[in-house]
Amino acid sequence: MSDNRLKVNLQMGILKPVHEVFEAIVDSEKMIKYFTSKSTGRIECGKTLKWEWKDFDAEHEIKVIKVEKNKLVSFKWDGSGIECTVIISLESKEANNTLVKITEEEWTPDFEGAKSCMGQVEGWTHFLCCLKAYLEYGVN
Repeated sequence: MSDNRLKVNLQMGILKPVHEVFEAIVDSEKMIKYFTSKSTGRIECGKTLKWEWKDFDAEHEIKVIKVEKNKLVSFKWDGSGIECTVIISLESKEANNTLVKITEEEWTPDFEGAKSCMGQVEGWTHFLCCLKAYLEYGVN
């Protein structure tokens, strides 16, 4: 990433073991219970998937770059209108505590870039809050 480009960088702790958090992210049947309305499959390296959100009348294609079990998921998509790279990393803090970090990059350092970047901050914050509610409290 260039020094003058914008990126999303956020994190949240989830009180579940890392393998449960990882599965909730990569398993499409779990993801549709808290984030997407529909997904065309499990997140696996090299796959291209389509995610749909009926409540937003939106759909996006993701191109999975890398998956490391219980550690990392990375993909490219155009969720903000331009192709960006998303990295979701997992870090086991204790037996039942996982730190989830998300980065998405990169946008131009101007008004449109900042607007797109902030929209993605909102979206990934929503993702993390919904993931936490789903895993910790069973909220669907």
